[in-house]
Amino acid sequence: MKWNGKYGYVSKKYTKDVPVQAAKPAPKPASKPVATKPAPAPKPAPKPKLEGSITLATTTSTQDSGLLDTIIPIFEAKYNVDVKVIAVGTGQAIKMGEQGDADVILVHDRKSEDKFVSDKYGDLAYSLMYNQFLIVGPKDDPAKIKDSKTVKSALQKIVDKEAIFISRGDDSGTHKKELTLWKNAGITPEGKWYKKAGLGMGDTLRMADELGGYTLTDEATFLTNKTSLVRLAEGQDELLNPYGVIRVKSTKKPNASKAFIDFLVGDEGQKIIGKYGKTKFGKPLFVPNASKR
Repeated sequence: MKWNGKYGYVSKKYTKDVPVQAAKPAPKPASKPVATKPAPAPKPAPKPKLEGSITLATTTSTQDSGLLDTIIPIFEAKYNVDVKVIAVGTGQAIKMGEQGDADVILVHDRKSEDKFVSDKYGDLAYSLMYNQFLIVGPKDDPAKIKDSKTVKSALQKIVDKEAIFISRGDDSGTHKKELTLWKNAGITPEGKWYKKAGLGMGDTLRMADELGGYTLTDEATFLTNKTSLVRLAEGQDELLNPYGVIRVKSTKKPNASKAFIDFLVGDEGQKIIGKYGKTKFGKPLFVPNASKR
């Protein structure tokens, strides 16, 4: 080691001292973020104001069965909307919708219903419920149709016997169904035995009862109108009877009309439909099957 006046004692091999830098001050702690109030939740959109009344054009079968007398008062009380019911045949109900004389139609002829919507007369359509059509007649069954395996066979036996058959003859859903059944059977019904009533379902049943004839009926109206007629053909796919509910596009009461349809196809309305008639008849008169078309 040698003394060096500048560096002190150093060896022959040395490294120059590196000047010590002043320590940097510690960074200041970051300031705490200022708490911000959460944005207020958006206010729910106001419910549309419901008009005070609507007109429902529907089939005589929904009226004659008593279903509307049960379900409509519940809707009216809940929504404070009056429902005026006009019970006519399906054809006439659809015509009322086309002419703007109804706000909602409840009918049972799917082909006509689809045309009503495709022709831009309806803008909100749902399947609602279904039951079945029956061929009913006198207990002694003069044409012996009870054991028929098909609807075609039953109708042919009526023709061969020239047994009295009462047709609705009113362009209703039931009448349209009857004409389809004759057509599918390859039969043109004509003659003194084939009578056109031009009446609703309940009155047609009573006419068939008085004349000892056969007729096509929906099951609900048959069960709720007591006659001596008995069911002779039922349960076949051809006899399915679906109902649909449609808002009329030209309605001046769109909100109340939509509320009524929403009620029918919603849980509450479907439960009412599914239970209706079960206590009195041992089975519901309609099967709920709501679905948007």
